[in-house]
Amino acid sequence: MLILLSCAKTMAVTSKIEIPATVPQYLERAKDIAFQMSQYSVDELEQILKVNAKIALQNYQRFQSFHSEENSPLQAILAYTGIVFKRLGVKDFSTEDFYYTQEHLRLTSFCYGLLRPFDLIKNYRMEGDIVLPELGDITIFDYWKPILTDAFITDIKRNGGVLVNLASGEMKLLFDWKRVEEEVNVITPEFRVNRNGELKTIVIYTKMCRGEMARFILKNKLEAPESLKSFTFDGFSFRQELSDEHNYLFTISE
Repeated sequence: MLILLSCAKTMAVTSKIEIPATVPQYLERAKDIAFQMSQYSVDELEQILKVNAKIALQNYQRFQSFHSEENSPLQAILAYTGIVFKRLGVKDFSTEDFYYTQEHLRLTSFCYGLLRPFDLIKNYRMEGDIVLPELGDITIFDYWKPILTDAFITDIKRNGGVLVNLASGEMKLLFDWKRVEEEVNVITPEFRVNRNGELKTIVIYTKMCRGEMARFILKNKLEAPESLKSFTFDGFSFRQELSDEHNYLFTISE
């Protein structure tokens, strides 16, 4: 199985964890995107990224120093620090766990396209709906779609033909998702909270569960889709009667 996770908006600069390093497949494209982003002012980034002035300034500085050799990259699995990655909890991963993760986990990135865990990346902030004139006046989503789709499908097939989609919904726009679903077996776990008989999606719970499920798969080296149904976390458990072969629903009652 191959697992897909979304990138995170929060990132670290350093880590005490020592793991191997690899070069992102689309590094030159990432450099080009970062260079184009470096042409914008702080005020323009505030509008483009839909962030406050403080975050806009931080990312202005990131893009200005992106190509500097003094700006050291960090492995993607260590660089992203959002809730999903906190729950993934790689601090206690063994060497075997890390190498398995390198083969079976992929991370989306609006700047780098698609990443392996060991790929070295620099801090950035991007959004999929940004339009960069030098990329042809198309969104980042539309830029990456024809570049990533074939390689992504090939990668999934190399990993048994099963994709466990634990990424946020918008990440589908980075690929020709119809083709992905036609050519491989896509399983999308969903996590809902039962409140007074109504199943609701609570974002923070969803993020926590995505990280925990990815950890569950990677630590246990799972290969069979059926094995996902045994996942439990903090009261969440599989609901067979509300699931189908491509959508696995896990719920908890409050």
